[in-house]
Amino acid sequence: MSLHAEQGVRLGAVERRKQLLIAARETFGTKGFTATSMNDVAIAAGVTKPVLYQHFESKQQLFLEVLTHAGDQLITSISAAVADASTGRDKLERAFDAYVHFFGDTPTNYQVIYGEGVRTEPEFAHTHAALIESFNHFTAEHIDIDSLDEDLRLLAATAIAGQLEAIVGQWLRSGKEKSVDEVSALASSLAWRGLRGTG
Repeated sequence: MSLHAEQGVRLGAVERRKQLLIAARETFGTKGFTATSMNDVAIAAGVTKPVLYQHFESKQQLFLEVLTHAGDQLITSISAAVADASTGRDKLERAFDAYVHFFGDTPTNYQVIYGEGVRTEPEFAHTHAALIESFNHFTAEHIDIDSLDEDLRLLAATAIAGQLEAIVGQWLRSGKEKSVDEVSALASSLAWRGLRGTG
């Protein structure tokens, strides 16, 4: 579906904002925050800069919304995937599959969440840290190992998150030469063996 509004069609405020956020995600996710201008986003969305500024007062605000939205989508997709899992291993495999699919289907999400400047720029560091903390706590809540207390589960979840970020990042950089199923199976197998070793 094109990011541009159809000729002659006037979008409502909600639809327009959604369109602008999609265009911004694609642009930030392709060029990075620093190299992207508001004009780049406006062109990608097929609107003028004044229209873009009607919805977002600055590039920083626009990126923060894109980042927050991507983080919420990631956790929502994983939550839905594990909702009716029957065993601990089934839950882990479904979660990893959802994670890999999330970035494999929309690679620009990876640059938005893990890319240049997100962790270090003062405007985004707090939001990014909160997003990662939320993801780690979500993961920790789904680690069902009696020998691990709450603190150790959080440490394990943090390690799993780092592993996933590294594996998926390398997979995307290599041009996705392996399938989603192969990547998620490898990642989940490594994590499962590691977690079982703590029992």
